[in-house]
Amino acid sequence: MKKVHIKSFGCQMNVYDGQRMADILSHQGYEETATPEGADLILLNTCHIRDRAVQKVYSELGKLRDIKNAQKAEGQETKIVVAGCVAQAEGAEIQHRQPAVDLVVGPQAYHRLPELLAEAARKRVVDTDLPIEDKFGFLPAPKPQVIRARGVSAFVTVQEGCDKFCAFCVVPYTRGAEFSRPVAQVLAEVERLAEAGVRDVTLIGQNVNAYHGEGPDGAVWGLARLMRRVAEVPGIARIRYTTSHPRDMDDDLIAAHRDLPQAMPFLHLPVQAGSDRMLAAMNRKHTGDEYRRLIERIRSARPDIALSSDFIVGFPGETDADFEDTIRLVDEIGFASSYSFKYSQRPGTPAAELDAQVPREVMDERLYRLQERIEHHRQAFNAAMVGRTVDVLLERAGRHPGQLAGKSPYLQAVQIEGGTNQIGDIVQVTIDRISTNSLFGQMVEAGQTAGKDMAA
Repeated sequence: MKKVHIKSFGCQMNVYDGQRMADILSHQGYEETATPEGADLILLNTCHIRDRAVQKVYSELGKLRDIKNAQKAEGQETKIVVAGCVAQAEGAEIQHRQPAVDLVVGPQAYHRLPELLAEAARKRVVDTDLPIEDKFGFLPAPKPQVIRARGVSAFVTVQEGCDKFCAFCVVPYTRGAEFSRPVAQVLAEVERLAEAGVRDVTLIGQNVNAYHGEGPDGAVWGLARLMRRVAEVPGIARIRYTTSHPRDMDDDLIAAHRDLPQAMPFLHLPVQAGSDRMLAAMNRKHTGDEYRRLIERIRSARPDIALSSDFIVGFPGETDADFEDTIRLVDEIGFASSYSFKYSQRPGTPAAELDAQVPREVMDERLYRLQERIEHHRQAFNAAMVGRTVDVLLERAGRHPGQLAGKSPYLQAVQIEGGTNQIGDIVQVTIDRISTNSLFGQMVEAGQTAGKDMAA
């Protein structure tokens, strides 16, 4: 078989897209390889969310050009493909800057990979159209053995694109308008995953809680109704979703967290800043107090829920007072984890044209302070797990003999002793110690469940 090396950058949706491209190529006679050396096809699935991510792609392409040339000297033809959001945003400029690239294909056109590769055998090709047809209807299903090899947790894209037009964000321009997959299509994918042993599914989208897919009854379903139906699929024990917008967190979705045992008590709900002035400039369509009241409603419905968020520091015009509002919000809510970044100018976004760009050294200092507070709250949340008994989904063998690695309901890495025959099981574990990035514990024996933390 021919060999393909796929490297995905960025978000969970890129991971999902990378897997689906691998599924397409497997039907064209390709098998995946872990390294680009020796591959007949090298595919970079790219992220455009920050400038640094884009520059990383061009740096990688320089290395791949050398591999391509070396393999050509030995008689092996190698094709290089750039897919994903950088492909969509940069288009033909990629081939101008790096002529070794044979094909540039956007995230909404990768279902056409076989015909595009055939065309690329004759000439260099760029396809960054945003087609009207639903690409998911053209994607082949992965084979059961491939699903099993990927593990007991899986992503399922249910929504793409975004209509929010946050001032800093490229997603509406690289992924297009909001599109939701039909309920039947999503359920068919989840059922295939469950039949192959998947226990934990994460429903993903650029703005996943804006999901509005057509149901089998002809009605439009929201995310909460979709989750309730996914929970009925035999074998699915855990349901998560990401990434959400506060404006689309409705009462039905909050109630699903309260009512569904499969809905994990962990929610990623980006706020981006604590300053109302900055939130307005970002076009976030919510205030800091509206976000706080939303969190109160969520915690009232699901008291054990843990929260994660995204933050941007150094957005144009951000003052010391604006930044202190962000620190205050972080301390008030106490996120279990969060992602934080310096503002990155993205060409074509409204924020890129704003005056009062914050100096790099100011952004550096603010990011350091913010990450220090985020880490403080993360470690406090992890430390509070010691002595608790929680359900852990065992996902794979650990780094050491006799060790298994799994995930808590809060997406924390958990290490225990056990045999590989237990992979896929959900077991009760009493946490007895923590490290910087993992929890360690002992499996609870049958009959020793007293004191179990039922909230988990």
